[in-house]
Amino acid sequence: MNDQISGPVGGLGSQRKLSGFAVAVVVPILLTIVLVPYRQTLGLDTVLLLFVLASVVASVLGGVLPALIASVVSFTVANFFFTQPYATLTVASVTELIDLVIFFAVAVLVGVVTEIGARARGRAERARIEAEWLADLGNQDQQPQSVERALSRARVMFSMNQVQLASTDEILASTGERRTGDIEILVPATADLEVRLYGPERLGVDRKLLDSMAQTAARLWRTEQLGEQARRAEELAHIDRLRASLLAAVGHDLRNPLAAITVAAETLRQEGIELSPRDQAELLDTIEEHTQRLNHIIGNLLDASRLRAGAVSVHPQPTDLLEVLTGVLRSGESRVELAIADDLPAFLSDPGLLERVLANLVDNADRHVAEGGPVTIEAHVDGVQVAISVIDHGRGVPPERYGEIFAPFQHFNDQPTTGVGLGLAIARGFTEAMNGTLTPSLTPGGGLTMTVRLEVVDD
Repeated sequence: MNDQISGPVGGLGSQRKLSGFAVAVVVPILLTIVLVPYRQTLGLDTVLLLFVLASVVASVLGGVLPALIASVVSFTVANFFFTQPYATLTVASVTELIDLVIFFAVAVLVGVVTEIGARARGRAERARIEAEWLADLGNQDQQPQSVERALSRARVMFSMNQVQLASTDEILASTGERRTGDIEILVPATADLEVRLYGPERLGVDRKLLDSMAQTAARLWRTEQLGEQARRAEELAHIDRLRASLLAAVGHDLRNPLAAITVAAETLRQEGIELSPRDQAELLDTIEEHTQRLNHIIGNLLDASRLRAGAVSVHPQPTDLLEVLTGVLRSGESRVELAIADDLPAFLSDPGLLERVLANLVDNADRHVAEGGPVTIEAHVDGVQVAISVIDHGRGVPPERYGEIFAPFQHFNDQPTTGVGLGLAIARGFTEAMNGTLTPSLTPGGGLTMTVRLEVVDD
């Protein structure tokens, strides 16, 4: 099998060559039929110029060989029909013989020069197309499916039915479909990669472009693999950062309430110290407060695991906000003020998840307001939704940094605070699981407002 194939970037196609041969034979015969009645009035030089034109057209269409055939046919019919004595190959006039010889030489020379020029222009155009094509392939490095795109363009460029990039034991990428009777062309790309082309056997293109295409496809494949490795490394680094943040948060935020509980319990158990009822009550309050804090932290960790695993179970139903707030206020949020519209309709939510959302929002607001400052829960109808806002008047958050406050295991501005930095991440995750939205906004006069929007129940 020949190492070369043709296609859009190849030499002259077979159809074009056949056209050149047809012109080489048919046009001189047609010219003869047309000009013979006028051979007495036309000069031989005029006739020969017309035959030169036939050679030029044959050369442009089919190359050198059709041009030579056209020259031979034209020389023969010009001698036979247009030089005296007619109907013989004998030439009576030396001048006419010289004209015929010069015509033949000129016809051959014009055909060859025309062919050389056409091929030079074709090579230049092909070089331009190839350069643009390879440059375009080179720019595919950072684009998705760059290898498949490169193989697809190669399939079109070489007029093949299927192109594959393969290693010794597997096909790495493929485009197109193989057909019955297709021949196989193997082009080594690297020591362990090769490009396989399947299609009709073709002639005319040197191997250089195939090699360049194969090397480019292999480079794109290597680039994709390196990019995938970099993405996996980034994912692992991100997981490591999350683990480090989690360990740091858990190590600090679980240790503090445990230490407070331990100290209070040991103090109550000491027999040599007499504690007043007030002191005992304060120690018991300390144990209760920090136990609730531990329960809140552990609950957030479990909720975060459920969200990450996609295991959040949602049971939407018509919900009364005041029933949900009973559980939120019972959990110890003593500074909460309510501003609930009297005509607030029922809305669709999972009451258990909504309670966790509002408890986390209230807890977050409570930790960022001044000592004794209020946290307000407002609720009203907003179109086809109920808007539930948790409002504080603390330091607030610049709008350009709203995205940061939902990052897990993060404390905004690294402010010293309790909790593992999961409250807002869980609140948003649970809200979206209920097909709602949670959005931050500025509180008039300063502070942060977190608004949950849920669909009103249709009557």
